Amino acid sequence: MADTLDAYFKLMEDQGGVIVKDTPRLDIDLYIHNYRGRTRWERLFLIGRTSTRLCVDALKAAVAEAKNGKDINRYTEAVEQLSMACPTDRDAVLDTDWMERTEQANRAETQRLEAELRGYKNNLIKESIRMGHEDLGKHYETIGDLSRAFDAYSHMRPDVSTPRHIVEVGKHLASVSLQRRDWVMVATNLNKLVGYQNGEDDKAFQPYQKIATGIALLGQGKYTEAAQSFLEVDNTVPSTTYHDIASANDVAIYGCLLALATMDRKDLQTKVLENNNFRAFLQLEPHLRKAVSQFVIGRYSVCLAILESYRPDYLLDLYLQRHVAKIYAQIREKCIVSYMVPFSCVTLDSMNAAFAAPGQSVEPELAGMIRAGKLQARINKIDELVTTVPVKPRLKVQKSALETARNYEKEAVERIRRMSLAAADLEAKGPRRQPAGGGQSQTLQGQMSDLAYEDLPSA
Repeated sequence: MADTLDAYFKLMEDQGGVIVKDTPRLDIDLYIHNYRGRTRWERLFLIGRTSTRLCVDALKAAVAEAKNGKDINRYTEAVEQLSMACPTDRDAVLDTDWMERTEQANRAETQRLEAELRGYKNNLIKESIRMGHEDLGKHYETIGDLSRAFDAYSHMRPDVSTPRHIVEVGKHLASVSLQRRDWVMVATNLNKLVGYQNGEDDKAFQPYQKIATGIALLGQGKYTEAAQSFLEVDNTVPSTTYHDIASANDVAIYGCLLALATMDRKDLQTKVLENNNFRAFLQLEPHLRKAVSQFVIGRYSVCLAILESYRPDYLLDLYLQRHVAKIYAQIREKCIVSYMVPFSCVTLDSMNAAFAAPGQSVEPELAGMIRAGKLQARINKIDELVTTVPVKPRLKVQKSALETARNYEKEAVERIRRMSLAAADLEAKGPRRQPAGGGQSQTLQGQMSDLAYEDLPSA
């Protein structure tokens, strides 16, 4: 059994997967209970392919979750992975009878919904056509045909009649784009809905919009904007309105980690610790509240130790896994820079005590930060010191003044040119595009405009 698992994870590692060998703190049953819909299978499948400790349990749960749905491809993938990790398990064999029954049922349901939609189109009833496309899109999404589901939801747009319908269409499209990892489309569809949420009923959509937008920004590596989006999630709306994409615990985790990576101490105090709206989420993850508090008061080693103890859990997260290393590196760099701020000179021993692992030195990391321009300091190898490079405020002010003067002069020249053109009753236009045949013709007006820019005297 152990040899089979070792071979399985060696294969996963060769394929570029992330392998977590440490024991995570999460319990699979309690963890997956916070989610509904297709994200349950995605999270179980990821844990099974990543965690050496939870592999078999997670893959068995993924097989059971797939059999509760209608997506045959997901069932096949889960059984295939389980057969590689634990060939002797009874769930590691494909249930061909279930697959045939499900395939027939899916085909029959598709034909029925398409026939209904054709009837609605013949009757020219807009509301029925909209609902027909929605039912067909939900069916395609359930069986895993996300491309056709996206098309079906898109066809709802010409038949919407109320702002609520517009919100529903945007939510469907964002949900499918989220499953396809099309981060740009997620943000695009949700941004179109700004201004449509009015009234108490539409208030429930705010958390979904903020969380989905935050996940999309996180996927694009825009950590600052993503942190702001998670910190603005309304805590008065039940998590059942968004548990098909994330949980309330996820909001706290994403918000805190991204805030630690991008915000300074003042913003962390006001926007995280003193944020009454975000406090309800923060109470679900008290260790993160402690980590932020320790950073704010300057106890950086304690903050980093807390985060490191929960790294295995965050590496098992569906949306956070690819970004954990980068986020942790940014937080660590912030801690080192903030540690150096009050001092002009620090010993390497004290830096090692605060930031280095036992038996290791932080010197190579400091050298890399200095070369990258992230830390303004120098390393004195002879005296084992790290000295900060003094900032010259006078030089900084002089550079800023010169840059401002150059910008002012450039703007003044452009204004004078425009005034000269207006006084000569001329109109400035750009050169016309060349025709397909490659002609080089230019209008007399364009020529006059070029002359006006070059030859007119200044006003």
